[in-house]
Amino acid sequence: MQRVSENDSVTILYDGLLPTGEKFDSSQDTGPLQFQLGSGSVLPAFEQAVLGMAPQETKSIIIAAKDAYGLKNEELIITVSRQGFSGQTIAPGMILGMNMEKDGQQHKIPATVLSVDDETLTVDFNHPLAGQDITYQITLLSIDTSAEPPGAGCGCATSNTGGCTPNRGCGCA
Repeated sequence: MQRVSENDSVTILYDGLLPTGEKFDSSQDTGPLQFQLGSGSVLPAFEQAVLGMAPQETKSIIIAAKDAYGLKNEELIITVSRQGFSGQTIAPGMILGMNMEKDGQQHKIPATVLSVDDETLTVDFNHPLAGQDITYQITLLSIDTSAEPPGAGCGCATSNTGGCTPNRGCGCA
């Protein structure tokens, strides 16, 4: 029986559940998920769970908060002036795109509004799932063993040629 191994491309169905049993993500909403093992496109613990599965196999895994979206960092909860948000209706639970400076450049970072008063808002820059253990129910639909290893195709995985540059990586699109 064929089983998933490193660098395989897989197609799966999944449901992501919070400790309360509430679904936070599901392939029922988005269609089957396809990814290549080793590409870094899914959580490492999720990828490890798929490794070794056979087509049509279903499994349930629990990923600890620290291995999922991290533990909640209280330093990422801040209170800011409402002054920059005049004229906007803001309520707890809303997600705001807030401009933050990092490395001398402005970046728009999502923040969850925790509380609002006349002068300030308290926002949380943690990932919405930070601090929560999450459960995934995974069903493997198919395995494609013909996929090249991530970074291959231009020589990056096997040599230092083929469009690779020391500081910019592979020139592949």
